[in-house]
Amino acid sequence: MLTIYADQITRRLTYTLSVIFDDRNINFRLVNDVKSFKDAPLPKLAYSEDSIFDEDATLYPSMILFEEELIHHIVEKSNWNGEELLSIDGVSDVLGSIFYVISLYDDFLNEETDEHDRNIGSKSLMFKMKWLNKLVVERWSESFISYIETQNACSLSAAKIPFKVIPTFDIDNVYAYRLKKGWRKYMSIAKDLLKYNKDRLKERKEVLAGLKKDPYDTYEIIEGIANRGFIVKVFWLLGEYGTFDRNVDYDNEEHRRLISEVNEFADVGLHPSYQSNKSRVVLRDEKLRIEEILEKDVANTRQHFLKVKLPYTFADLEKVGFTDDYSLGYADQIGFRAGIARPFVFYNLKENRPSKLKLHPISYMDGTLNEYMELNIDDAIKMVKMLKSEVRTYGGNFVALWHNETIGDYGKWKGWSRVLEETLNKD
Repeated sequence: MLTIYADQITRRLTYTLSVIFDDRNINFRLVNDVKSFKDAPLPKLAYSEDSIFDEDATLYPSMILFEEELIHHIVEKSNWNGEELLSIDGVSDVLGSIFYVISLYDDFLNEETDEHDRNIGSKSLMFKMKWLNKLVVERWSESFISYIETQNACSLSAAKIPFKVIPTFDIDNVYAYRLKKGWRKYMSIAKDLLKYNKDRLKERKEVLAGLKKDPYDTYEIIEGIANRGFIVKVFWLLGEYGTFDRNVDYDNEEHRRLISEVNEFADVGLHPSYQSNKSRVVLRDEKLRIEEILEKDVANTRQHFLKVKLPYTFADLEKVGFTDDYSLGYADQIGFRAGIARPFVFYNLKENRPSKLKLHPISYMDGTLNEYMELNIDDAIKMVKMLKSEVRTYGGNFVALWHNETIGDYGKWKGWSRVLEETLNKD
């Protein structure tokens, strides 16, 4: 049993130590009584600047883990125990660094957002520090464990965090042409006529006549991936029609039947609508909608457009009964927004408490590679390999975000199935 002393036992400190130790099966206890610490057998560590611990293994703390409010700290790059990390108000603090990154502290404070009111990856601390493609929380955790072992001449026998590839798919538009009825159908045709898009008009006619498969009908591909042994997650948009919510009517019987069929080989969760981000009532109604279709409780979710407003989006998900969210990533940048690839509990800094919502970080999104970063296919494959290597080395889930319309080698996505295949490659 590892004993750690701190002058105060706080939620932030307990949470940070749990992130480091729990998944590595390292038992620890946190004490704030000097005698209990002094009497404890090795291994032990004092997280304190008190001189009474001069003869013990000691780590000097910054104040961030002992505070209860969001504060603008002076945060700079520093070095400790062979690793780049953060100095917080001039103190190089590995535990404070882990908490600062995994709690999304910088994103909470950063008020600069894009047109969808999302945090911008290229404006983030992680991007500026050149850490976005590194699992810094895991690197720092391993360095911290190594420091304790060296100082105590022992081994904590840390368990290795397993590596897993998890392909995930968002269904924003179930079909390109099929099941579109009424004014939506005729508006789409009129748009193609105005643009004189002969190819699209011809394709629409062939699909609706049953002569050609709808280009967004890639569900057999997703089923094939599931049949290869992958745990596949699918997130379905079922919101009311709006500017950014354009899926087929959720009352359409064929649409509902397809959702149930996909749920037979994949874990179907909710893709909350763009509109739901500002209304907990709308979010609740959409959750009830998908549960009625699937005839089961639905616990998994991912935000449409990765639209997350901290902490309110995650707080609303928690309040309506979701337990697991797969939205944690930037739209404009690939990589590890919270410095970690394994699931972890969201820490609500506004309320200064761990929530009940578990976050599953994404490693990359298809649109980030193709549309935001404008990479060609070969360069996208190189980026995927680099990210996957990082997760394989330090452990966690390599969560890839794709869409049904991007995996069929169609339009601007022609040839991109190679990128998906590299993701699934187990070598």
